[in-house]
Amino acid sequence: MPADSRGAGSHSGPQLRDGRLNMVAYATMKYAIWGVFRVWNRISVDGLANLPAGACVWVPNHRSYIDTPIHAAIPRRMRLMGKDSMWKYRFPAWLFTTIGCFPVNRDAPDRTALRIASDALRYGSDPVVMFGEGERKDGPRVLPLLDGPVYLAARAQVPIVPVGIGGTAAAMPRGAKFMYPRRIKIIVGEPMVPPPLGPNGRVPRPAVRELTAQLRERIQELFDQAQSDVGTPNT
Repeated sequence: MPADSRGAGSHSGPQLRDGRLNMVAYATMKYAIWGVFRVWNRISVDGLANLPAGACVWVPNHRSYIDTPIHAAIPRRMRLMGKDSMWKYRFPAWLFTTIGCFPVNRDAPDRTALRIASDALRYGSDPVVMFGEGERKDGPRVLPLLDGPVYLAARAQVPIVPVGIGGTAAAMPRGAKFMYPRRIKIIVGEPMVPPPLGPNGRVPRPAVRELTAQLRERIQELFDQAQSDVGTPNT
C-alpha cells in the first residue's frame, strides 16, 4: 500500500505522493537521468541481489552532489530526503515532491521529515535513502554516522542496507560547475538486521549506537571497494 494512503497522508505538511502523475513524472526523470549517467559516467551497480524486496533503510557514503541523482540507476522507487532549501521555489518544490522526495531541515532535529520517513518504512515498500554522514563530506574516510538511519530502521523493524558509492567525488568534486566523464560505481552490501525493540516498544539506544558503528565500518569497506573499482582508490 502506498505510504501516503495510510501513513504520511494522515498528517499535515509535506507528503509522499503516489498518484498517476507522480509515477509518470518519476519514471520519466528516472530513466532520463539514468541514461545520462550510463553514457557519461559508465555507471554500474553491483550487489543488487542484496536489496530487500520490501522497505529498507538505504545508507550510502556521501561525497558529491550527484550522490542523490545517481540513485536513478537502482531499479526500484527510491525515497530520498533533500535539504529544505531545495523546496524554496515553487517549481522545484513541486517537482521534488512529485517524484517522491521530501525535505529535511539539517540545522535542527526535523520531526516532520523523520515522521514521513518512518511512515514510508512502516506502510510502504520502497527503500528510504538516508546519508548516514549527514551532509556531503570529503576524503577517503567514512566519518561517524548519525544514529538516525539505524533508529528509524529499528522503529519500523526493516533491514538496513549499507552502500558504497565510488567515483562521484572525481565526477563532480566540491566546487565543480559541471560533471566530468568519470566512472561511477555503486556497491550494495548485505542487509543488516535492526536492533529489536525493547519490552516497552522503545528503541534501545545502546544497541542503536553499537550497530551504527558496525554500519560505518561496512560502508567504509564498500566505499573502498567502489573507489578501487573505478580507478580512484582510497589512500
